[in-house]
Amino acid sequence: MSTASSANIAIFGRVDPNDENELFGMTPFALRMSRSANGVAKKHGEVSRELWRAMFPANQPVPITYVTNGVHAPTWIAPAFQNLYKNEIGADWKHLLSDPDAWKGAVAQIPLPRIWQTHQVLKDLLVAFIRQRTQKSDTGTKDTINERSDTNRLLDPNALTIGFARRVAQYKRWNLILFDRERLLRLVNNDTQPVQFVFAGKAHPQDRTAKQILQELMSIDGDSSWQQRAVFIEDYDQEVARYLVQGVDVWMNVPRRPFEASGTSGMKAAMNGVLNLSILDGWWVEGYNGRNGFAVGDMRDFDSDDEIDAIESDALYSLLENEIVPKFYDRGDDGISVDWVAMMKEAIATLTPQFSSDRMVRDYFEKIYG
Repeated sequence: MSTASSANIAIFGRVDPNDENELFGMTPFALRMSRSANGVAKKHGEVSRELWRAMFPANQPVPITYVTNGVHAPTWIAPAFQNLYKNEIGADWKHLLSDPDAWKGAVAQIPLPRIWQTHQVLKDLLVAFIRQRTQKSDTGTKDTINERSDTNRLLDPNALTIGFARRVAQYKRWNLILFDRERLLRLVNNDTQPVQFVFAGKAHPQDRTAKQILQELMSIDGDSSWQQRAVFIEDYDQEVARYLVQGVDVWMNVPRRPFEASGTSGMKAAMNGVLNLSILDGWWVEGYNGRNGFAVGDMRDFDSDDEIDAIESDALYSLLENEIVPKFYDRGDDGISVDWVAMMKEAIATLTPQFSSDRMVRDYFEKIYG
């Protein structure tokens, strides 16, 4: 290829085609050479348009739309819930996912105790899996939250269980829950209304910050209940993910806004009646309705990362202390929290069709390919 031809191609990979000092970039090149472009959530589309505003004339809209991600419901909905839907809705329950109103009406007929009983089966399976996965015969001089010599008393199937599983990247803010260790341990050490945590993920070998976060998780006070009520699952894979998104009570996601493009783990959890506890970023901006999960903080902008971390960690602890824990443990004579299971039903009813891969594919055909 001639030098002139290379130069002509290079201009397509620059934000400013006339700036010969600008390096070639694949994103500008792809935006210019593609018929259409989209983010993977409504918020991600907004952020992407702002990021690449300089590529396009000021008097024209940035041609980046969005199609929010979805997940394949039959793959990620636990067999126990699929059997519940067959019994309570009918064998053709999957077809209702293409009609959100019909699906919501069908789910409304499922008795709350049946939803809770199904969830508890999955939670028992999760605890059994974790006890087997973390048991090691050669733990050294003391147990850690990723391996133990005796796992018989590890986790309580009746305790509020929070899952947090994702890449150990800085913007994911693994350490937000560690921001105030005294408040964290008060939740964990509570004898009558305990909170327990299941962590899972991988850190990049060269990411020192991520390794420090994991080290901090491991080294929390051994005199507390932390070692019995917190676990870290190594080698996070699809098998681990399946147990977690189907078996925890709450799915926690606390990225630093607006770096979460979409997020799909929370969608998988919601389809199994797990309540999301998330920053309003990515898919949760569209999914949260005030009755189907919990929102940490709000959409305000802050002057610094330190400020936003302090404010949103306080919001996280306050939600747990004042709303989530009391609601979960407010049980009737039948052992069920009516308000909690009603939120589970709302999550299943509203989020399953909205974030299914069927809806996503339809959106791509109608908004992108059509």
